[in-house]
Amino acid sequence: MDFVGVRSAQRSISWEVQRYDGWYNNLLHHSHGSVGECQGLQEPRVPNARRLSTALARGPSGLPSRRNTTVLAVFFGFHVLLDILETEKPGCPAEFLNIHIPSGDAVFDPAGTGDVVLPFQRVRWAAETGQSPNSPREQTNGMTGWLDGSSIYGPSHSWSDALRSFQGGQLAAGPSGSLPRHTDGRVPMWKALDPATGQGGPQGIYDLGSAWGNESPFLQAESIAWFRYHNHVAAALAQLHPAWSDEDLFQHARKRVIATFQSIVLYEWLPTLLGTRVPEYPGYRQALAALGSPGSGLWAQSFSAVLGTPGAGSILLCCSRDTRCRFQNVSASGASFPAVRLCNSYWSRESPGLQQAEAVDELLLGMSSQIAEREDNVVVEDLQDYWYGPLRYSRTDYVASWIQRGRDFGLPTYNQARQRFGLEPLQNWSSLAPHLEPQVLQKVAALYGNNLAGLELLPGGMLEADGSLFSTIILEQFLRLRDGDRFWFENTKNGLFTEEEIREIRNTTFHSVLASVTSARPTDLQPHVFIWRQGDPCPQPQQLTAQLLANCTPMVVLDYFAGSGAGFGIIIVVLCCLPLVTLFVAWVVAALRRRDFQKLQRKQGTSVRREVSGEAVHAMEWHGPKTDSCPVYIQLQADKVLKVLDSRGSVLRSINLKAQPRVEVILSNNKGNKALLLKSPKEYDLVLLFNEEAERSIFVGKLRDYLKESRFDLHLSEMKEQSLMKRAVTQEQRKQILETFFRHLFAQVLEIDRSDAGELSFESSQKARESLTCELSRAEFAEALGLKEHSMFVESMFSLADKDGNGYISFREFLDILVVFMKGSPEEKSKVMFRMYDIDENGFLSKEEFLRMLRSFIEISNNCLSREQAEQVTESMFRASGFQDRDELTWENFHYMLRDHDSELRLTQLCVKGIPEVSKQNLHNCVSFIKKNEPKGTILEEKKDPNLDPVSHYMERKGQELRKRPGRKANQYQLRLYTEARRTKYERNRVQQKIQEFKRFVENYRRHIVCVILFSAITAGVFAERAYYYAFASPSTGIAQTTFVGIIISRGSAASISFMYSYILLTMCRNLITVLRETFLNHYIPFDAAVDFHRWIAMAALIFSVLHTAGHVVNVYIFSVTPLSVLSCLFSTVFTNDGSQLPQKYYWWFFQTIPGMTGVLLLVVLAVMYVFATRHFRRVSFQGFWITHHLYVLLYILVIIHGSYALIQQPRFYIYFIIPALIYSADKLYSLSRKKVEISVVKAELLPSGVTHLQFQRPQDFDYKSGQWVRIACVGLGTTEYHPFTLTSAPHDDTLSLHIRAVGPWTTRLRELYSPKSLALLGTLPKLYLDGPFGEGHQEWNKFEVSVLVGGGIGVTPFASILKDLVFKSSINSKLLCKKIYFIWVTRTQRQFEWLTDIIREVEESDKNGLVSVHIYITQLAEKFDLRTTMLYICERHFQKVLNKSLFTGLRSITHFGRPPFVPFFSSLQEVHPEVQKIGVFSCGPPGMTKSVEQACRHMNRKDQTYFAHHYENF
Repeated sequence: MDFVGVRSAQRSISWEVQRYDGWYNNLLHHSHGSVGECQGLQEPRVPNARRLSTALARGPSGLPSRRNTTVLAVFFGFHVLLDILETEKPGCPAEFLNIHIPSGDAVFDPAGTGDVVLPFQRVRWAAETGQSPNSPREQTNGMTGWLDGSSIYGPSHSWSDALRSFQGGQLAAGPSGSLPRHTDGRVPMWKALDPATGQGGPQGIYDLGSAWGNESPFLQAESIAWFRYHNHVAAALAQLHPAWSDEDLFQHARKRVIATFQSIVLYEWLPTLLGTRVPEYPGYRQALAALGSPGSGLWAQSFSAVLGTPGAGSILLCCSRDTRCRFQNVSASGASFPAVRLCNSYWSRESPGLQQAEAVDELLLGMSSQIAEREDNVVVEDLQDYWYGPLRYSRTDYVASWIQRGRDFGLPTYNQARQRFGLEPLQNWSSLAPHLEPQVLQKVAALYGNNLAGLELLPGGMLEADGSLFSTIILEQFLRLRDGDRFWFENTKNGLFTEEEIREIRNTTFHSVLASVTSARPTDLQPHVFIWRQGDPCPQPQQLTAQLLANCTPMVVLDYFAGSGAGFGIIIVVLCCLPLVTLFVAWVVAALRRRDFQKLQRKQGTSVRREVSGEAVHAMEWHGPKTDSCPVYIQLQADKVLKVLDSRGSVLRSINLKAQPRVEVILSNNKGNKALLLKSPKEYDLVLLFNEEAERSIFVGKLRDYLKESRFDLHLSEMKEQSLMKRAVTQEQRKQILETFFRHLFAQVLEIDRSDAGELSFESSQKARESLTCELSRAEFAEALGLKEHSMFVESMFSLADKDGNGYISFREFLDILVVFMKGSPEEKSKVMFRMYDIDENGFLSKEEFLRMLRSFIEISNNCLSREQAEQVTESMFRASGFQDRDELTWENFHYMLRDHDSELRLTQLCVKGIPEVSKQNLHNCVSFIKKNEPKGTILEEKKDPNLDPVSHYMERKGQELRKRPGRKANQYQLRLYTEARRTKYERNRVQQKIQEFKRFVENYRRHIVCVILFSAITAGVFAERAYYYAFASPSTGIAQTTFVGIIISRGSAASISFMYSYILLTMCRNLITVLRETFLNHYIPFDAAVDFHRWIAMAALIFSVLHTAGHVVNVYIFSVTPLSVLSCLFSTVFTNDGSQLPQKYYWWFFQTIPGMTGVLLLVVLAVMYVFATRHFRRVSFQGFWITHHLYVLLYILVIIHGSYALIQQPRFYIYFIIPALIYSADKLYSLSRKKVEISVVKAELLPSGVTHLQFQRPQDFDYKSGQWVRIACVGLGTTEYHPFTLTSAPHDDTLSLHIRAVGPWTTRLRELYSPKSLALLGTLPKLYLDGPFGEGHQEWNKFEVSVLVGGGIGVTPFASILKDLVFKSSINSKLLCKKIYFIWVTRTQRQFEWLTDIIREVEESDKNGLVSVHIYITQLAEKFDLRTTMLYICERHFQKVLNKSLFTGLRSITHFGRPPFVPFFSSLQEVHPEVQKIGVFSCGPPGMTKSVEQACRHMNRKDQTYFAHHYENF
């Protein structure tokens, strides 16, 4: 509309336009009669509503009205109620006064279950009321409290605008022009389900002024009539005033229609309803409220219900006036009926008639001719039993519902109401309804316990004979509506109408309205359409009864979850399988990364692939029924050996044919004749599968010719392939035979009971005989010793044991040599060694043979000595024994050379796989091979503690030697052996040890415990606070009553997740942690455990995330079965209660809401992040971990979006998130500022064992401490992937250095990048990006008076920096708390980390004050008292004594063999440093090693002695 139209409208409208919402009608009380005005409430104790309805309103139907009131008057009354009252919308939170159906009810519980409960939801009320008895609940009215046409134009300006067409002042019409527009959602029309068909939706629903205008076709027709009348008046005004604007026309038409409506209601319909005249209008009374009491509209509607009818017919008009009218037949359920059944037409989406204008006309005319039901207490079954039902029930009891509604409204009792309206209260039941049958009154009285004072208003009003109370109430109410309305059409002071216009309006009847809006002529309708009198046109043929109409559709209980179970279950399974799917993806990624890594390793390797000779025969070797066959090549060697090669030419197996003068071959004679079995009596058999029989025949021919040349016999036989494979002795079966072989071997040597050793058990007697004659091949013998087949030691030992020289060791031959090593004397053992290496068997051991013996031992230590060193040791050992002039040794000379080592030889064994535990006891009888000469009498008499295990006890008794270098002055920590006898006062029983261990644990981890408890308490607190809030203290939305368990779990866990996912960021603020660990806060917060705390928080957050998901799964299920009227209370911003009651399906919650979609995405992100963060996948694919862990940015974005939708509560994540996010962002920005600075590499060196040494520039102001670490990225490998490494340079060095071992794809590519070949192509050393330094526990080594550093593998890197730093500070006399450091280096072989040997050598040369004691443990060797290790120890001891350095490392440090015994080592420390109260233990290496150190510390902390504080890092 343009501005000209607006000004024109203002000029044409000279009166005050009445508001749509009823406000300011009363200028003293502006809200009187307005939309949302409050009503009162109290709830009396009353009888069951259904029983009361049955006793009160049951009776015969079909009796006509005594006043001949038409059906049109009844539904006009319903329309009037829609104009002044709308209290049916449910309130929030949803509260119920359910109607319990008596067992065996004929309509609602025919099965007699007694479990049927009809839900009854209480209506809306003012939130500020109902809090106390002094402030009872007051209901709110959804319509205005005035007769102002709200049912025509809507209760608000926006509603009215939505109904308008804004053309010609008319209301918007549908395509026909005679019907309103079908609803499109702009107007909140009520859309209850059709109880007859179950249909819902907007189909058949018109946009009307009242949301309930489409309740039935009869009420719909009334509303359409007024819609048409407005457009009729607007069209007439448009003809009279063509210059008026749309607004002018609309407001003039609205004014006239409202006035006409008021006149018809007060002066035509109300007298008909009450049977009395309405007093004349006395003028406007400002002090009068529109609705005198909360129950006025309810009583009026109840009174209308008394007039209810089972059906309303439509008539077919004929052309001639005297033509007889008849009912139009209606089709239903395949039959024809004379009228529409009311019970089957509620909210009908297939309304018979109202889709065309003519049908509305016929229905209106039919209602004007049909006589309503009699004015009595009987209510037809269409209302009493088949009213449209609430929630899941398609039917309910109208009378029982309105009895409950009266209770909901808190209506007074019947006698109280009579007194209030000036009527005498009744004293006895008989005076209430003398016209009724006594049984009816007796039933009602019995329900009220014969207490007339308790009789409620609605039942009492329905029972009374003259209807005096209802008539009085209704008349009083409508007079209030008239006299208190400032905009009443008869009020001449409001300027709406002139006297003449008022008279014209008074003369306008509903007959005139219908004549104007229907196709009927005025003479086709009686003058007074609310009453039919004799002589009026179109009398009804007969009074309609239920028997003449279609049966009412019975009640149906809807299952909102029907058909959703499978889909819902699938979604739950999919959500549960997300980790499994992610695991599979991670496995694929890991497999690809492993493949790429292997390709990279093969590319770097220099392996030479041998070509398989063309003479070789290709076949598939069958290994067993459950093992895949593999391709092999068979070569027939000239030395009577058959070799089995793989595709690369590597020898898989050699079969010696020398010991087999007769070779047995079995061929298969079925399944294509492709299988061949070559028997190998003393080994496992060879089974070959050929592609075709011809290839097999070629091989057999070659084998026959080969054996013929070698003068061997070939015996061929045939059998079925299945029998052939069953006959074959497979590798697995051979392994079982060997296990039994060794078990019985040791049973005889060690005299173990035969039952403990196990009996031989075989499938056939033939295999039993083979096992009894079982002999070991050289390969099997080498495997039993854990050595390579062609090593010199195996050759020497095998030759010695193979007495008959047949190339195999029999049971007896093995037994003979094993007895010597298990039970023999030192002389016997040395004699065996002498014979092993007396190659020419001349009774002498030459220097060359002695050197060969030594080299065979060197061979098993991975060639850790050069030949020159070995020769040097040989010469020195000969010289030390006085044999320097001899070239050969007799056995006596050889044994004399070993004279100082009888005890070691006595304990020497031959370590064989499968040796029983009982034979290993000797292995624990000593800690170190290096003994310290002690004064006699030093070792006191032993007193054994029964609570200590014998191994640890004996090890403690023997003690651990801590080497004092010869030639140095003894320092204050003079070494002494620890003896148990000196510490007897510290002995504790097991319980006391556990208590002491617990006390020490608390002492060591008190900071960790406090932080974990504090963090857990906060997490539990926020969980409890939210759970309690939503369970008991939240604003009353009703969500706790709807889903109690789901809401407290989901809300509580959401609060915990918000807290944990926010503050987990602080554990990754590496720069902040590095700074704070140097402050006093380090005494209270264990900053070293930041990563462990990060993992702990992550796992706890994962548990709460699962809980949160489980809670929401419960919520989704409950919300999926919760009616819309309840959901609209819980989620008022999402749902609008339109009466349909159908909730959204489960998938809507998961995939069509922001919280649902983000929640599912969050689960996916969490699954990916957590799976790739596991230790296994982190090691296999660090890049995958790095990339997926950066999804935390997406995680937080999704969390913010997830909560910002405010579906249940306002966003709260920011409360926890803002502070940690700001701190983390600042820390990250600080790191980024350093990351973008390129650092030049000064030196790159490729060291043995895959270690890359990088030396690079030290950035300006780069201050760090020994033991700290950095993160680097290589420009040549991409700048996004950072890896952590510990600095091996000392703080005083001018440059920084790292030692990086190539164990993964990135480190391998880094090594390749800095290889000479790559550098030659690049021409320069690739630069680095540096982030750090960052602190960790190792940097606290200087806070202990005595520190023990334990490094395993590449885990020695932090200690390289610490050792150099310590020696430097000592050399400049820097003040240090730390007075002694013990460095334990655990390595498979020292050659793996020769660079560390250089550092240790540098430390030894610089350590002038004896601060550092280094102990090296080489773990690759066999167990301590194995024959080979014993001889290596003897050589090492001699080398150490002669040259004052280790044979293996070249260092002065002590070298041990095997794994370090931490418990006795720590025990010795307690003896050596008795005055030290706390010793710091710092370990870095594989988890197994750090776990052993931790267990040893705990073991030592059980005693009330020196406390060992353990700090560790795994890699």
